Amino acid sequence: MKRDRKFCALPGLAVCILIGGCTVGPKYQRPTAAVPAKWDASEPWRESTPKDGVAKGEWWSVFNDDELTSLEKQALDANQTIKVSAARLEQARASAAVQVATQFPTLAVAPQAQRQRLSGNRPPGSAIPVTSAVTQNSFSLPFTAGYEVDLFGRRRRSIEATQASYQASAADLENVRLVITAELAGDYFTLRQLDTELGILNRTVETLQKALQLVDSRHKGGVASGLDVAEEETLLNTTRTQAILLQQQRKQFEDAIAVLVGKPAPGFHLAPKELKDEPPALDAGLPSDLLERRPDVAEGERQMAVANAQIGIARAAYYPSLNLFGNGGWQAADIAKLVNVQSTFWAVGANVAESIFTGGSRRAQVQFAKAGYDASVAAYRDTILNSFREVQDDVTGLTVLEQAKDSQQQTVDAARRTLDIATSRYTGGLVSYLDVVNAQQNLLNNERELATIHGQRLVTSVLLIKALGGGWDASSLSAAQVKPKLKDVVAP
Repeated sequence: MKRDRKFCALPGLAVCILIGGCTVGPKYQRPTAAVPAKWDASEPWRESTPKDGVAKGEWWSVFNDDELTSLEKQALDANQTIKVSAARLEQARASAAVQVATQFPTLAVAPQAQRQRLSGNRPPGSAIPVTSAVTQNSFSLPFTAGYEVDLFGRRRRSIEATQASYQASAADLENVRLVITAELAGDYFTLRQLDTELGILNRTVETLQKALQLVDSRHKGGVASGLDVAEEETLLNTTRTQAILLQQQRKQFEDAIAVLVGKPAPGFHLAPKELKDEPPALDAGLPSDLLERRPDVAEGERQMAVANAQIGIARAAYYPSLNLFGNGGWQAADIAKLVNVQSTFWAVGANVAESIFTGGSRRAQVQFAKAGYDASVAAYRDTILNSFREVQDDVTGLTVLEQAKDSQQQTVDAARRTLDIATSRYTGGLVSYLDVVNAQQNLLNNERELATIHGQRLVTSVLLIKALGGGWDASSLSAAQVKPKLKDVVAP
C-alpha cells in the first residue's frame, strides 16, 4: 500500500518540476537603434579600430604628460564622486546577492525554556475536572524550514533584474570614472593654456618695458614726443592688467583640479608650465563601435534588461504561488528527556495561494512595467543619438581647429613682421609711434589667440576620447555577476 502511494506521488512531482521551469514575461532582446555607416569627416581622419589609438583604462597616457598621469591616478584614488558611485555598486551587488539567496530554502531554530503555574480554578480543557493548581516545565528545540517553489519564474525574473541592475551600476561607475578623468584632463590643459597666455603676457611686458625705456630716452633727447611715451606706457599697463586678471582664472581651474583629486583647494598648487606638445593622433573608428565602447550606452542597455524583467515579475502575480514548509524538533517537560525519541515532533505540508480579485491592480502593475520598459528604450536610443553627436562634434572641432591653428600661425608670423617693419620705419622717422604700438598690440592679441587654439585642440582631443568611451569595452560587464558560493550560502 505504501509502495503504491509512492508511485502515485511521482507523476505529481514530475508535473511540479515541469511547471517550475516556466518563466512568464517577454524574453529580453536588445532593441535596435539607427546607426550611421560612417562619420562625416575629412582627412586626416580615417576609419579604423579605435582601440588602437586609446589606451585601455589609462587613456590619458596618449598625451605623454607625467604630471597629468599623476593627477589622474590621484583622482581615481581620492575623488569623492567616484567613491559614491563605487559604494552604490556595492549596494547593487548586495541587492543581487539578496535575490540570489532566495533560490535556497530557509531554516530557523527557536529554542525555548519555560516554567509556569496553571491556576487551580482554570477552566477544564477536557472532561476531567480541575482539582488543583499545577506547576510545570516546558523545554522545546524546534526547527522550521520553508521554500517557495518558483512555479512561474517570478524569482528568476527578480534575479535577472538585480543582476542586470548590478551590471548597470558597474557601467555607471566606469562612466563616472570617465567623466571625472576627462574633466580633470580638460581643466588641466585649460590651466596650461592660461599658463601659456600668462607667459606671452609676461614676455610682452618685458619687451614693452624696454621699448618704454627707449622711447622715454628719445623723448628726453628731444627726438620723440610725449605722446609716444604715453602710448607705450598705456599699452604696458594694459598688458600688466590682463596678466593680473588671468591669474584669477588660473586659480579657479587650479582649485577645480584640487577638488577632482580630493585635496583642499587652499593648500593645492601646480607650478606654471606652458603648452608645448601637440595633441595625439586619434582614430574615431566606426559609429557602431560606440554601442560597445561607451559605458553610458552600456548602462542604458542594462537598464532596459532590468525593465524587461520587471514585466515578467508583474505578470507572475497572475499565477499561484506554492510554498513548502516543515517543522520538527524535540519537546519535553524534563530537560533530561529533551533529546529523546518520545520527545520528537514534526510536521510537513504545502500551501498554494492565488489572488482571485485584486481590483485591477495586477493589470495596472503590468501596464506600469511595460511603460517603464518603453521609457528605458527611448532613453537608450537618446543616449546613442547624443553619443553620435558628441563624437561628430569633436571630430569636426579638431578638423576646424587644425585648420585654424595653421591659419593663426601664419597670422602671428605676419604680425611679427609687421612689428619689425613698423619699428624700423619709426626709427627712420617715416611713421609715428602709434603704428608701433598698434603692431605690438596686434602681435600680442594674435599670440594669445594661437595659445587659445592650442589649448582648445588638447581639450577637444580629451572630449573626443571621452565621447569614444576612453578605451572601455562593454565585454567587461560579463564579470559583474553574483553567483552563489558555498561560503556565502551558509553565511549568517
